[in-house]
Amino acid sequence: MRRPFPLFLLALILTGITAHAQQHPAQKGLNLTLSHVRIDSLVSGIEATLPVHFYYDPAQFDSLDIVLSVKNVPLDQLLDQLFRNTPYHYAMDEDGNVFLTKGWMIQTGLAPAVSNQPDSTSRTTVRFGEEKNLRSKGSSESKLYDIGPRTNTLAPGKSVISGYVRNTRTGEPISGVVISPEPPGVATVTDRYGYFSLSLSRGHHMLNVQGLGLRDSHFQVMLYSDGKMDMDLREQVTTLREVIVSSQKTLNVNRVQLGVEQLNIQQIKQVPTVMGEADVLRVVLTLPGVKSVGEASTGLNVRGSSADQNLILFNDATIYNPSHFFGFFSAFNPEVVKGVELFKSSIPAQYGGRVASVLDITAREGNKKDFTGTAGIGLLTSRVTIEGPLDKGKTSFIVGGRFTYADWLLNLLPEQYKHSRGSFNDVNLLISHNINEKNNLYFSGYLSNDRFNLNSDTFYKYGNRDVNIKWKHVFSSKVTGSYLVGYDRYQYNINSDGNPVNGFKLDFDISQFNVKADHTWYLNSHNTIDFGLSSIRYILHPGDYEPYNSHSLVTPNKMQAEYGQESAGYISDRITVTPALSVVAGIRYSLFNYLGPHTEYNYPAGQPKTVLDQLGSTEYAKGKFIKTYQGPEYRLSARYAITNSFSIKAGYNSLRQYSHMLSNTTSMAPTDIWKLSDPHIRPQLGDQLSLGFYKNLHANSIETSVEVYYKKLHDYLDYRSGATLILNPHIETDVLNSKGKAYGVELSIRKTAGKLNGWVSYTWSRTFLKTDDPTAGEVVNHGNWYPADFDIPNDVSAALNYKFNHRFSVSGNMLYYTGRPITLPIAEYLYANSARVLYSDRNAYRIPDYFRADFSLNIDGNYKVHQLTHNSWTIGVYNLTGRKNPYNVYFVSEHGAVNGYKLSIFGSAIPFVNFNIHF
Repeated sequence: MRRPFPLFLLALILTGITAHAQQHPAQKGLNLTLSHVRIDSLVSGIEATLPVHFYYDPAQFDSLDIVLSVKNVPLDQLLDQLFRNTPYHYAMDEDGNVFLTKGWMIQTGLAPAVSNQPDSTSRTTVRFGEEKNLRSKGSSESKLYDIGPRTNTLAPGKSVISGYVRNTRTGEPISGVVISPEPPGVATVTDRYGYFSLSLSRGHHMLNVQGLGLRDSHFQVMLYSDGKMDMDLREQVTTLREVIVSSQKTLNVNRVQLGVEQLNIQQIKQVPTVMGEADVLRVVLTLPGVKSVGEASTGLNVRGSSADQNLILFNDATIYNPSHFFGFFSAFNPEVVKGVELFKSSIPAQYGGRVASVLDITAREGNKKDFTGTAGIGLLTSRVTIEGPLDKGKTSFIVGGRFTYADWLLNLLPEQYKHSRGSFNDVNLLISHNINEKNNLYFSGYLSNDRFNLNSDTFYKYGNRDVNIKWKHVFSSKVTGSYLVGYDRYQYNINSDGNPVNGFKLDFDISQFNVKADHTWYLNSHNTIDFGLSSIRYILHPGDYEPYNSHSLVTPNKMQAEYGQESAGYISDRITVTPALSVVAGIRYSLFNYLGPHTEYNYPAGQPKTVLDQLGSTEYAKGKFIKTYQGPEYRLSARYAITNSFSIKAGYNSLRQYSHMLSNTTSMAPTDIWKLSDPHIRPQLGDQLSLGFYKNLHANSIETSVEVYYKKLHDYLDYRSGATLILNPHIETDVLNSKGKAYGVELSIRKTAGKLNGWVSYTWSRTFLKTDDPTAGEVVNHGNWYPADFDIPNDVSAALNYKFNHRFSVSGNMLYYTGRPITLPIAEYLYANSARVLYSDRNAYRIPDYFRADFSLNIDGNYKVHQLTHNSWTIGVYNLTGRKNPYNVYFVSEHGAVNGYKLSIFGSAIPFVNFNIHF
């Protein structure tokens, strides 16, 4: 029976080196005792200690069980002893590369007749303007790659290496890969298209290339002049034992921005969610500083924000409602998602339009080499995804779809909801085309539809429509640009035909046409400049209320359409002042025009706005500028590295928001409406200061952080008591301009390696509003600060995964947070001979606290290479303890008394099972 590999045994490797610095790595003595471990653990420990790198096929060594004890033994003798009387072999070259094989041997040196030739060194030349795949079949990392025309002498100064990093199995570009020279110096990170540019002094360099879920790679380059170099990286087979992690994996410490959370799809799929399907938004809710006001609510409350203050992007398309099926599922198909990036502060200057955060979700491009697919079957949903090359190596596609069959679940509800119906579907289509080495085209399309009714004759339908085309162009090794044209639309429809006399239909939609241009200029090794322009044209129909058919007697009510134009320009510079100090400074200038045709109502200046006090109206023609808002938005962040594993960061950003969601519910609902800023409703303004401390432990396998923040909000929209939000032509008379403040502390610990991995976080935060504008005509809570609907002081979350072996793992997550504020009836009184209810100050009480724990067992099929399909199962329980968490608390007058009730969405443990097929 295998026993866990103690960490201190690997530490023996560190203390057992006895050779001199000039010795070949194979001659350095090692003291080592190993008992029942895998080859991955041995290799990772040796690579972290000696200047060697192993190459092998993990599948060939899967059955090797290592039991070994040596003292002061060189590496070559250790391998001799390890592989004696086995089918395994090793070979080592002069550069410290070790090749492990099974059943056959390889020769690392050249034959004498060849080695005596003058140009026998294995080299690959890449000249400027030529783009070649340097990791193609037959090449190896032991080669020396010439960048630029080869010369006998090196000119002083620096040159630029640029190119793409791709997945060697699928051909897809890989973002977020760190490329750094050795010894550590100025590093670079690939952008979302896998492109990088690195300025180095001319001469010989060793480049270390690392990415999440990828095998570390090393490239020797001789830099003569500017040139291009593509790299193909292999995926890393996750080790089952705790190992020493490379000290260079410190992106969280070295990254200048703070308040940034990154997740890849592998991490997302490990977190159990309701009904077992991987859910992007549910996993985001486990991150520090991110909350929701209740179960089955898809609105994100980030650092004291309301749901509409977060910009949600899916492949650069704006998603106004990111939910399906009453909020139980997110709008994003996990099989097409590549990764998620959440900016809570230090928001890059290229983003704007919201005052709280940016959730940027990127999709995969599809396999450029082979046709593959996945399918999944669950209790409520099924999904299928197919991808592959249209033109091998140049053009790829990925198409994915989901649909649900959930009526059987709704039939299990209590009698008053037993005849409810609900369904959804969505489709993604993505096409990537490589025109040539400098030009790429990307097409992204997304379509979603939801339909439901709650035991009535009223049906609700809503959906997203998003499409865009992007062109990526490489002007030179230092300058790249991307240009996008897109169209986004969100709409909902409510109709009722149960009674022909009062049958109706209500429609709402908001559309936007987008154009933007983003550029990156790698000026030099110390400055990277981002700059660009963007423009959005809004067309909003607040509501059309019409008779359902000719028999209906309802009076039509068609609200005026709204038009707006939001434009912005930005520039920012990523500055490396010293190896320890880096700064990102930027400015974004945004401009919003509220446009005609529209009729605006006039009110007395400095007085509360009421319908009775209207002073007539003013009509504006089509395209006429009715109101203009503009101003700068500042972005600044800095990082100072105390050590290689500890840094301090600080940041400030200001933002403007010109669109507002009007809702009389605490959570985001399909029937919420949006409103553009106009002469009466000013844009929201937000300012945030942040400070963070980041420390890596245990050879960078454990990441810890503490972040504190303070935010101020201006012109946040709150509502008068009894406000009418839908089909209200005088909406400005029912909204109140408020100001807000939010502050808090976020603590996070994340384990990135080993059998046990995941994260645990705790957040303490407060959010308050104040409505004391004398021109509003109404003050809330006597003009004092009061808790916002999403003020949740304490929040604890954990998402953990434990791998028993390559096929079996368990996952769990736990959430606890303080109940949200609520306004309660506190007394009953008589007025005009009628009983009335007296309510407390707004949000003076709280609903009960929330707690939930989930668990899942993940079972993968075998790892045979040559088989038609690879299958897996996910089995688990949502709300393991069966706790009846309150979604809402409401009161009903019954038999002369006011009775309170607690509504729970998931009031019991819910088992789930999912079957997944990869082909």
